[in-house]
Amino acid sequence: MLVLTLNLISFGEGGSFTMLSYIIRLICCGAAVYFMPAILSKIHVDTFTTAVIVAFVMSILNTFVKPILQLLSLPITILTLGFFYLVVNVFVVYVCAYLVPGFGVDGFLQPLIFGFILSIVNGIVSGFQD
Repeated sequence: MLVLTLNLISFGEGGSFTMLSYIIRLICCGAAVYFMPAILSKIHVDTFTTAVIVAFVMSILNTFVKPILQLLSLPITILTLGFFYLVVNVFVVYVCAYLVPGFGVDGFLQPLIFGFILSIVNGIVSGFQD
């Protein structure tokens, strides 16, 4: 039964997702989140554990909530030539700050930069894992 469960989580040899790669990505993104307050003064992270939880919650929000928000905001995104997409990104960071105790954000520009840096780190880690 355990082998069957692990096979459902891991797509195997040719697949692009394994649980180990996801955990490595979470830890790397958590490290980026943990060191982000050194660069961005309006981002607050209490502990490394909080940073890893922020990385996990951001991955869940980006997977399930963000596409729904993008679909709902499509008309205004078209009217603003795509600039409203940045507002959606900042909103997702604020939702994460609301859900995770020990993580806080202020302003508009710094959460936007936070989202960009986190996506760049995620892309770099994904590039090394493929």
